[in-house]
Amino acid sequence: MNGPVVVGTDGSHPSIVAVEAAAREARLHGAPLRVVHAYHPPALQPPLTEPQAARKQAEVVAADAAECARVVEPGLGITPVATSGDALTVLEAESRSASLVVVGDRGRNAFTGLLLGSTGVQLAAHARSPVVVVREKWDPEGPVVLGVDGSPAAATAVEFAFAEAALRRVGVLAVHAWTPWNVELPQPEDPSMPYAAAPGELRAQEERLLAEALTGCRERYPDVVVEQLLVRGGTRESLVDATREAQLVVVGSRGRGGFAGLLLGSVSQAVLHHAHCSVAVVPGPR
Repeated sequence: MNGPVVVGTDGSHPSIVAVEAAAREARLHGAPLRVVHAYHPPALQPPLTEPQAARKQAEVVAADAAECARVVEPGLGITPVATSGDALTVLEAESRSASLVVVGDRGRNAFTGLLLGSTGVQLAAHARSPVVVVREKWDPEGPVVLGVDGSPAAATAVEFAFAEAALRRVGVLAVHAWTPWNVELPQPEDPSMPYAAAPGELRAQEERLLAEALTGCRERYPDVVVEQLLVRGGTRESLVDATREAQLVVVGSRGRGGFAGLLLGSVSQAVLHHAHCSVAVVPGPR
């Protein structure tokens, strides 16, 4: 991680929980922390005049949040930032030079019935860096859960999950879900024969896919204990269920089943909304 850890705050309780989590993350990575508050100036102000009252209030929000981070990590380099603009645009711009962007699961403008605010979903789709959406409840002893689908785009998510597990000194639970309807059938030796799989062949194929996706990181992180979980069932349901005892779940922004025009896949969105722990969404190569 070369850039800072960036955390968005609006002064709400979920955002302060995210600030504290971001401070711990920055300390683990040896990175500085930027505590960013985006605000909208009053609409009736003259267009060329800085609305000083709104600016000062925003600076107080950022400074108060930065002080919460200092309580958690006293020796950390922390910079409070108050910036005019909407939160998504400001944090997306911050992600271009950040190692990681952290947000709470809901902010001040979230509807009561929503499990996740719109900023978290949109940021996970558009950010250039990994995005962590923080849940208030988490188990510091739990593993890092990793969703694996074997796609080249998801390789960065595998690397991120192993790095996080190594820093947190916990294991990785690598989950790969499959059904006969979402895997490729092996080609027959004779092209004139119909596609078919011998009993157990599809499962063995998916076991190899899971093992091969983890091989490189197993070698680079030999101290990380890895548990492989192969599930015959729906990907979304299997991943969400695996997060019940976890401290973090890591998914790629899109997998091998995604439509080319989507920035954020359906599995990633489902995990963002329904996981029982914090969620990291890692973008693939652009």
